[in-house]
Amino acid sequence: MKTHTEWLAHCERLHPHTIDMGLERVRTVADRMGLTMPCPVITVAGTNGKGSTVAMLESILCAAGYRTGVYTSPHLVHFEERMRIDGEAASAAQFVPGMEAVELARAPGGDVEAVSLTYFEFTTLAVLWVLARSGLDVVILEVGLGGRLDAVNIVDPDCAVITSIDLDHMELLGPDREAIGREKAGIMRAGRPVVVSDPVPPATVLAHAAALGADLWRAGVDFAVEGDRQQWGWSGRGRRYSGLAYPALRGANQLVNAAGVLAALSALREVLPVTAQAVRSGLATVELPGRFQIVPGQPALVLDVAHNGHAAAALAANLDAMGYFPATHAVFGAMADKELVSIWARMHPLVDHWYFTDLPTPRAATGTALQAQWQAHQKSPAGTGPTRAVTRTSQAFSDPTAALSAALAAADPADRIVVFGSFYTVGGVLQQGLPQRAAPHLAP
Repeated sequence: MKTHTEWLAHCERLHPHTIDMGLERVRTVADRMGLTMPCPVITVAGTNGKGSTVAMLESILCAAGYRTGVYTSPHLVHFEERMRIDGEAASAAQFVPGMEAVELARAPGGDVEAVSLTYFEFTTLAVLWVLARSGLDVVILEVGLGGRLDAVNIVDPDCAVITSIDLDHMELLGPDREAIGREKAGIMRAGRPVVVSDPVPPATVLAHAAALGADLWRAGVDFAVEGDRQQWGWSGRGRRYSGLAYPALRGANQLVNAAGVLAALSALREVLPVTAQAVRSGLATVELPGRFQIVPGQPALVLDVAHNGHAAAALAANLDAMGYFPATHAVFGAMADKELVSIWARMHPLVDHWYFTDLPTPRAATGTALQAQWQAHQKSPAGTGPTRAVTRTSQAFSDPTAALSAALAAADPADRIVVFGSFYTVGGVLQQGLPQRAAPHLAP
């Protein structure tokens, strides 16, 4: 009998490509497994805000007393983070029966042809199999990439949520927001609610909802928010929440995500009713590592998985609102296919010292390559402009831990360190738990 770790290693060897968009193979195996979901399903797609939306839905539904199941990806540190039941990460042992079931259906032997699955497809099927047998009241699924051709999309959702849409994975999803929006819209189902929380969605998303006959809930049209510095309110289609505390997840962009969450819950209120108290409790207690996560201590430490221009813009706005810091140090690592110029443009005015890092995946750019691209950007017209009169520095490192150690050695207690970029970047500094730190200058 294989262990969880052995099954993951097996998954990595089955398919020649890491990503192979399409549903035919994964549907074939799902049909052989007889895979169905016996409870309501909420599927979440989008470029940014998916994880936060999933976490808020989960927190509110748990507070309402429902037994929840969640599938999300990628993970920060441990694979087990990808599946949560009743708000708790699954144990390694919980995945094994699902993986055994997938393998039996994928390669049953005899005259039945074996099906080649990617790592993501195999593990997605395993998680869905476990969730379907866990006696859940509701399942929340996060799309891995795109929507239309993502393995998660073999499940018909009772409600779809599409968060903010921006430029990312363009080599797979298309060259602009309209093309990318068309892929995200693939999670919609005819006659069922779809919540679009992006305030300015691509026309393709709205057109697909209309052509399909989906029940569209659009931000600013079917639901809206208002508020001041202390509290906020939500209204839409016969329901209103007032005097809400802001979500425990930090960042101005979280209100956009929270608004979509309340729209989804309102759309499903006949099958999953929640009280105002559950909404308040869920928003007040929601947690999600790596989303503008501020770790107490000196120097200040911020962790964020912002890895595209849109997310970097939100991160920059949130950092700018934090207050004064003498210097900001940034640990950054990213995949080689990322559009880095937009990230540099948004973060350049805020960062004084860069620590570029290698990441443990062949898809990543090396720290040295990132540093070279950053230096080239500084010399271009796009890299200049009105900024603070500082001398910016950069270094390259072999891993995120080494980069963070260098930043800690250089930072004063009153400075700020931002670790951002790929999940591998943030996960790399969390391998041993939250970093415990004290700038050397604090010593007596």
